[in-house]
Amino acid sequence: MTLTMTTLRFIAPSAVALLACCAGLARMAHAELPPLIPREVLFGNPERVSPQLSPDGKRLAWVAPDPRNVLQVWVKSVGKNDDKIVTDDKKRGIRQYLWAENSKDLLYLQDKDGDENWHVYGVDLDASKVRNLTPSEAGKKIQARINGTDPKFPNQVLLSLNLRRPQLHDVYRLDLKTNELTLDTENPGDVAGFIADADFQIRGAQVITPQGGTEIRVRDNSKSEWRTALKVGPEEILGLIGFTLDGKRLQLISSLGSDTARVVERDLATGSDTVIAESKDVDAGGVLTHPTKHNIQAVSFAPGRSRWTVIDPAVKEDFAGIEGLSSGDFVVVNRDSADSTWLVAFTSDRGPVRYYAWDRNAKKGTFLFVHQPKLEGLALAPMAPVEIEARDGMKLNAYLTLPVGVESKGLPLVLVVHGGPWARDAWGYNPIHQWLANRGYAVLSVNYRGSTGYGKAFLNAANKQWGLKMHDDLIDSVEWAVKKGYVDKSKAAIFGGSYGGYAALAGLTFTPEYFACAVDIVGPSNLRTLIASIPPYWKPMRALFDVRMGNVDDPKDAELIKKASPLFLADKIVKPLLIGQGANDPRVNQAESEQIVSAIEKNGGKVTYVLYPDEGHGFRRPENSIDFNARAEAFLAKYLGGRIEPLQGEKYPGSTAVVKEIGR
Repeated sequence: MTLTMTTLRFIAPSAVALLACCAGLARMAHAELPPLIPREVLFGNPERVSPQLSPDGKRLAWVAPDPRNVLQVWVKSVGKNDDKIVTDDKKRGIRQYLWAENSKDLLYLQDKDGDENWHVYGVDLDASKVRNLTPSEAGKKIQARINGTDPKFPNQVLLSLNLRRPQLHDVYRLDLKTNELTLDTENPGDVAGFIADADFQIRGAQVITPQGGTEIRVRDNSKSEWRTALKVGPEEILGLIGFTLDGKRLQLISSLGSDTARVVERDLATGSDTVIAESKDVDAGGVLTHPTKHNIQAVSFAPGRSRWTVIDPAVKEDFAGIEGLSSGDFVVVNRDSADSTWLVAFTSDRGPVRYYAWDRNAKKGTFLFVHQPKLEGLALAPMAPVEIEARDGMKLNAYLTLPVGVESKGLPLVLVVHGGPWARDAWGYNPIHQWLANRGYAVLSVNYRGSTGYGKAFLNAANKQWGLKMHDDLIDSVEWAVKKGYVDKSKAAIFGGSYGGYAALAGLTFTPEYFACAVDIVGPSNLRTLIASIPPYWKPMRALFDVRMGNVDDPKDAELIKKASPLFLADKIVKPLLIGQGANDPRVNQAESEQIVSAIEKNGGKVTYVLYPDEGHGFRRPENSIDFNARAEAFLAKYLGGRIEPLQGEKYPGSTAVVKEIGR
């Protein structure tokens, strides 16, 4: 499961916290700290983000706040100043959208208060009308996913819906002219995802096998039977990219014959693989594919920072030119149907995301905007890729951010642990790193074993190691920072969301001597109840959990699961703990936080528990994000001695926070 990290915000700092802050400033008296960066700048809504050019190249869309500070989709004609809002979301804001290939419809996804039962909505720009394109049935929770669009079928969209059975997604074909939804491909019962070929026909399927491995299935056409093209065990990394234009070859991410996952093309007739791009250090990352020719044009690799390997000679000059537009690492986010204009985004560790339009004919870039102009000119801290050696010799890639203006010696540390755990930290602008460094903390994020991107040996080294070697990697990272002299061992906090929240709980139960305090955001406390409460549509993924985490239904894994669950060591929690939870979280149920809060209370311990009734797996409304961040800021200042941005009131305006204090 990919469990994502979240952001945070506020409570008025207590007198104790202010005294702690002053003590921290006294220790840093030799340095000149930069001004405090407001949390609203770091965690509030972006000014503009996610530009998308219409397929005909005539209109530009983007996401920006409306006058109520709710994120909406905006559209303008290219070359004109006729900006207008085309959506009317009332509360959570829109973050995921795309153009239909007809250039007159926009599609976006929205759920209800973070429940992840996504519905697809369509905006008819000519009629100025928004319509729900996902069927609704009374009492039934339906989740929609957008499979894709195709330039040759401008008025069609492929959607995946668990309409027929809640555990499985079938593929439906949506006609944008009539709004008619037709069942296209029925899920046979074990498919996690489908892909279409160059003729917009579903011909590929990816399955997680009962053993936790991966099976790739193909068929000749929409009427023929599925057959296995490739099947591997859980030790391999394997994923579908697409089909070549002629439909005779599959494009894959594959670790077969290599430790790291490469981009390969598999001949469906012979079963032979041709390597397209590879790195001996890391797995393939982003893959840029031509939308109509279906050839792979470039592949990114990120051992520390991201770099592109250009495959298609036709775009070599474009990549060279784009690299010169700005510092930082870039991705191509969108292009028009004529392939004459690309939109690219640059991320840097010390500035906002910068967007450009690249004219492929003129080989010239035009600056569009940055996502948050208020970040420009601020004293942001550099993020340095570092390598840490674990106790068993395994190499851990990590990112260290040290505060500006403070001597890099004996600092308080916040270890920020990413979610997933099958995800990774990356270089670039990170608001949590910038926020904590600005407050005077050293910030360290480590790609512990089990993180993706560093080969199959590194991934499999984490199998059934929750709370064991995966946690050892985090402790070894703290020790590394101490030995380097960057941090004060007595002033370390562990902070994270999802798996990172689990790691925070593990830190206070398994190794409480290493941490002065912890912040847990939507973290599971009992692995057995975590699995029991996952959404029904995660059914095809269950075998992967059994391999990677341990099988909660297998008596042989019972002791492993119990020992890895912080709930059963709640009596060990004597260090300060702050917990944040969304009431509608479908991945890590509200009960995961509440059961450990109850256990701490029963044991006479102390914890602050903050529940957001209108949030899910993370805090998406900026009012709630800022609210929890401010609470975390005051919490960390109280126990580590960092700086605080002064605030008044019990909660940030507009936040729905419900706070429970245990033993305080």
